[in-house]
Amino acid sequence: MSSDQQWDIVTGVGVTALAVAAGRAVETARPDALISDPYAAAFVAAAPAPTPFPVTPGELEEYEGPAGLWTLMTAYLGIRSRVFDDFFTGAARDGIRQVVILASGLDTRPFRLEWPEGTRCFELDQPRVLDFKLRVLAERNARAGCAHTPVPVDLREDWAAALEAAGFDASEPTAWLAEGLLPYLPPEAEERLFKEIDRLSPSGSRLAAECVPDTEGLANDALLRDGGTALGIDLPALLPEGERRSLEEQLAPLGWEYDGRPVLESARELGRSLGPVPGGLERMVHAFARRP
Repeated sequence: MSSDQQWDIVTGVGVTALAVAAGRAVETARPDALISDPYAAAFVAAAPAPTPFPVTPGELEEYEGPAGLWTLMTAYLGIRSRVFDDFFTGAARDGIRQVVILASGLDTRPFRLEWPEGTRCFELDQPRVLDFKLRVLAERNARAGCAHTPVPVDLREDWAAALEAAGFDASEPTAWLAEGLLPYLPPEAEERLFKEIDRLSPSGSRLAAECVPDTEGLANDALLRDGGTALGIDLPALLPEGERRSLEEQLAPLGWEYDGRPVLESARELGRSLGPVPGGLERMVHAFARRP
């Protein structure tokens, strides 16, 4: 995908953000929910999606998409969302008051999590995606629990300059999140991303990321590919080719302390089972790093 391509919430990567919101809505409606996102279903209702999305467990059972895909996806998204919710609440508990959500999509953490007084949250994404999200949230009378600063920018461009222009303080420890982002970046763009994060991060900063070592495996998995096709998504076209270094290989030479957790381990720790999963998903990692 070239850097001059933009998307809204029903095209390109934007559709994946809408699907993730549907997954959070299903998780929220579960009796044993790991998260609560009161706005997720509203995004799905407000978007002219190319295909209906289930937003409750009952609808999930009746959904006519590729067999098993939505059940697997919503189960995983509940786990992923809780893991990174815990990352932010832990960072806030330890005194970090500056947060950056990269490629935030329809993330509503600034509005649904409890934040200590003085917390400032920046979220970066395509202008049309942010416009849609903020419009729906305003219609729901949502109020952020922190100082909330949207930064409309493409992460393949000079996002760091846009972030600093929006008031980001590079002298303050920061909690960074890259959730559902890295597979869509070319390897060289991913390397630039983490070098910029390193440049902007003083001692005490933290980073969490969803890492996909095998993007080729994801692109070629029949269940995921057919599921993408059903949503009007050409999944292989969205996942750039090329060899990638692991997050540990990128950050360790810069002085960051790394810790990685396979997604199946995250599931076990939360008392959930994902069952059989595609190989590309099984090898995914919830990664964490700290700058001493």
